[in-house]
Amino acid sequence: MKELTKAEEEIMQILWQLDSAFVKDIITKLPEPKPAYNTVSTVVRILQQKGFVGYETHGKSHKYHPLITKDVYTKAFMKGFVKRYFSGSYQEMVSFFAKEDKLSLNELEQLLKELKARDQ
Repeated sequence: MKELTKAEEEIMQILWQLDSAFVKDIITKLPEPKPAYNTVSTVVRILQQKGFVGYETHGKSHKYHPLITKDVYTKAFMKGFVKRYFSGSYQEMVSFFAKEDKLSLNELEQLLKELKARDQ
């Protein structure tokens, strides 16, 4: 699965939230300064070409919807992220965040509880 650019991911986050939307609806959810209609439309068409977005025709407009769920993309993204930055080791990733004081002992214990519950 291809990785999304920052602009593409921003649009996908909105589509995942709204479930389906016209370009004008996407623009209203974007932060200021709002990009031009044509810019958003171009990003949505790129997402369509990449297979992330589908559409329904409504007159002369298209209503776009995600073809890939946020969960599916997140799993693929994280797998690639861990592979690229932590040699494919989730243990190295957790260790990194623990060392950087981004993960407290309490949070580590909670993660361990969740993993144990999942394995049962």
